[in-house]
Amino acid sequence: MPQQNSYSKEDLVKAGTGELFGEGNSQLPSDNMLMMDRIITISEEGGENGKGFILAELDITPDLWFFDCHFKGDPVMPGCLGLDAMWQLVGFFLAWTGGPGKGRALGVGEVKFTGQILPTAKKVTFKIDFKRVIKRKLYMGLADGSVSVDGREIYTAKDLKVGLFTDTSKF
Repeated sequence: MPQQNSYSKEDLVKAGTGELFGEGNSQLPSDNMLMMDRIITISEEGGENGKGFILAELDITPDLWFFDCHFKGDPVMPGCLGLDAMWQLVGFFLAWTGGPGKGRALGVGEVKFTGQILPTAKKVTFKIDFKRVIKRKLYMGLADGSVSVDGREIYTAKDLKVGLFTDTSKF
């Protein structure tokens, strides 16, 4: 598929089956673990550091799987799923820029949670600002990210790290 600047849910599902970037290359998680419904914009230019950015969204409905089990009688989206969504987007960016191999989260410098995502929310917005993209033997992205719910920022992450690896057998 040719490089686009936005992606629908259907496109993102193809990224989970290996159809979008080709067999052996980075894939998004599929089914329930795909943590976004669309990528509004993706660019190798711009963002806070001029190294590229992504803006993506997840629609919230009360019947999402995690609300039933986290927590009984006190439903809230697990914060780790918001963090995972940011890693997913960094990996997607690396594949989108032509990086070979499978994506793996390598870490995060700092995460802060200052709010929550409840079943009454409507939309979660993920923003990723790239600080560095390495395109050598190691293909790696370093970015800062944020999660907003209905326009209010509730999580921030500094130094999200994702790499692409052609051989993951030694992990």
